[in-house]
Amino acid sequence: MKIVVLDGHTLNPGDLDWSPLQRLGETKIFNRSTREEILERSADADIVLSNKAVLDRPVLEKLKNLKLIAVTATGFNNIDVTAASELGILVCNASNYGSASVAQHTFALILELTNQCGLHSNSVKNGAWSQSKDWSYHLRPMVGLAGKTLGIVGFGNIGQQVAGIAQGFGMKVLANHKHPERDQRPGVAFVSLDELLTKSDIVSLHCPLTNENKGFINAQNLALMKPSAFLINTSRGPLINESDLKEALVSEKIKGAGLDVLSQEPPLPNHPLTAIKNCLITPHHAWATKESRQRLMDIVVNNIKSFIHGTPQNLVTRRS
Repeated sequence: MKIVVLDGHTLNPGDLDWSPLQRLGETKIFNRSTREEILERSADADIVLSNKAVLDRPVLEKLKNLKLIAVTATGFNNIDVTAASELGILVCNASNYGSASVAQHTFALILELTNQCGLHSNSVKNGAWSQSKDWSYHLRPMVGLAGKTLGIVGFGNIGQQVAGIAQGFGMKVLANHKHPERDQRPGVAFVSLDELLTKSDIVSLHCPLTNENKGFINAQNLALMKPSAFLINTSRGPLINESDLKEALVSEKIKGAGLDVLSQEPPLPNHPLTAIKNCLITPHHAWATKESRQRLMDIVVNNIKSFIHGTPQNLVTRRS
């Protein structure tokens, strides 16, 4: 089997071991690939690994030997699965490798907004504590989480783990979810979106992106939130109308935001949110703890092993 990794850097920037994959066949690993390089590098490949590298119909039609696309992610919108199915190419993905990591990062953003450790650490390193007349100081009011209400939009694996952490902090939890009867959890109240936005001190997004919810965090819904509320998004950038969020932050209609995702990634240098002081932005790395990436690597390797043994798993295309 000839195996090609088209964009392996985000999965493994150098701290994981590729050898379990390499033992499965003749393997070529590339950190990144342009469209032209995809065709050149995958020309005789039996198996291709792709994270975000686009494999659309025009590309797939030219890859005559290709039998399997192993997506190194849960989402597979970069793959034309219809074309793959028609061409007899199987596509498999990976899921549930990063839920704990994303839940952890969600609270990293929440805690930075409420406790502002980075802000105060920088002030100490810049000499402010040494020059202070008091033994203790705070640059901005800190916010206690106990007794506050966390509203979770989307209550799958990640949302449920976030709820568990919130309950550990003594928070009340509201959730808005398509299947409340299926995913009930002690101490979690399922409510309408309007009620969640109105009552929550922190709103955290954990829903998949659909045509129906694209841009649903807009001026109208932001206006429902408390002026003291924070918005967190570790899900998908296009869930938020970013211009509306900027206006809400600048005019202090909400207190702050913590984002790990944006509508365009990487963002343009003049992105409307990057200069906003009460908006934290991290580079879509909530999923990327070493432990999470190792789980992802293990799933992908097992997907390929299963395919080689004639029992493909985690398929998003049907086997002909």
